Amino acid sequence: MARKLTKLLAFFAALLVALSLTACSKTGKETSSATYDRVKKSRTITWGMRADTRLFSMMDTKTGKAKGFEVDLARAITKKILGPKGKMKIEYISEKSRIMDLKIDNVDAVMATMTNTPERQKIINFSDTYFMAGENFIVPKKSKFKTVKDFNSSKYVIAAVKGSTAEADVHKYAPKARIIFYDDYGSCYNALKAGKAVAMISDNTVLAGLMYADRDKYRLLDKNFTQEPYAIGIKKGQTKFTEAVNQALKEIREDGTYNRLMKKWFTGISGFSIKDATKTKLD
Repeated sequence: MARKLTKLLAFFAALLVALSLTACSKTGKETSSATYDRVKKSRTITWGMRADTRLFSMMDTKTGKAKGFEVDLARAITKKILGPKGKMKIEYISEKSRIMDLKIDNVDAVMATMTNTPERQKIINFSDTYFMAGENFIVPKKSKFKTVKDFNSSKYVIAAVKGSTAEADVHKYAPKARIIFYDDYGSCYNALKAGKAVAMISDNTVLAGLMYADRDKYRLLDKNFTQEPYAIGIKKGQTKFTEAVNQALKEIREDGTYNRLMKKWFTGISGFSIKDATKTKLD
């Protein structure tokens, strides 16, 4: 009797292990394709985007709709993945919330001037690079500054946003430059316009949007001094959707859509090199 009971218990134990392994296998498969399956079923991709980044993604107060390079690119990717009847939905997100929005499935993908970094790669997936940005400076149009090294004097004050890496980045090339920090981009730009600083530093994408209305008075330097590869953020482990996005980006580059959008939004923007922005690899 004891022997039979032992065999019976062993049988049930083996059965439980087998069922557990099967469940884990199925869960793993569902997890890696969950986002892809969801967008295919709904025929909709929900994009997390900013409402305040001019040229990339900004709310048009007249129409109530977002417009910009990232908006157009997201629309093109959506059509590639879901077909001509595929729909895109935009959820406006903040810089602080964008990764959490992916984790809780509030959005399927984030396209919001987000740099692909080794630290972020640990917590989310990234697509291939869709825009190569870089740190730069806004300066008055008639100023003598041409490169970051020209700021190497204690008499030159540069405005930067608190929490940025501006000081360390600038001091690699101009150790004597003085960096004054402000709470936000608007305050930095106002400091420059008021003459409290000779330049403002940030990503060239942010700077171009800030000075867009004043481009007859201000300019970006001709060349960025760092490289910031922007990529689409996707929930960690969503391999199938990441592959679909990368394939869509590849096709958009090959069929000319990508170059058309780059020219539409960045032709004639001071300090912007379309050739540099279209790079997919760091130099």
